Amino acid sequence: MADPKKRQVFKKGHHRKFLVVIDDSPEFEQALYFAARVANRTGGRLAMLYVNQPMQAGRWLSFEVSQPVETEGQADAAFEDIREHLVELGFDTLKTEAIVRSGDPAEEIVKVIERDEDIAILVLGAGTSSEGPGPLVSSLAMGSRAGRFPIPIYIVPGTLTHDEIAALA
Repeated sequence: MADPKKRQVFKKGHHRKFLVVIDDSPEFEQALYFAARVANRTGGRLAMLYVNQPMQAGRWLSFEVSQPVETEGQADAAFEDIREHLVELGFDTLKTEAIVRSGDPAEEIVKVIERDEDIAILVLGAGTSSEGPGPLVSSLAMGSRAGRFPIPIYIVPGTLTHDEIAALA
């Protein structure tokens, strides 16, 4: 991890951003709702990161070549669905930002945070399965990076309801 940029979230022209990572996990909803609620209540913004994981070696070349176009369309559709969902949840005035990257999700999260000095909080949802809290929570918040991470990580339990999150955020 490179030397982290100093956060600029409270300087003129900057805005505190809460970063959520878009995935298809059940706990994504809790992370999204928590981040949106806190950002909305504090005048912050919601940064949404979609990470395309590259094809594994040995796949047909034609699939690898077409993947970025397909992924861009998938990311755009995911962002649109999430923005519509945020409006349904009452966050119609919340400012959002869409970020698309390709690579290992944990590494791309770190790169995005290093590049954007307005990202102040990473919000992750913790899985509820017997397999553990999920790969991102395990890698970023519990792994060797945890003590050196450049910003705080909020871990939202996957079992919380919207009402329970509203009472906390």
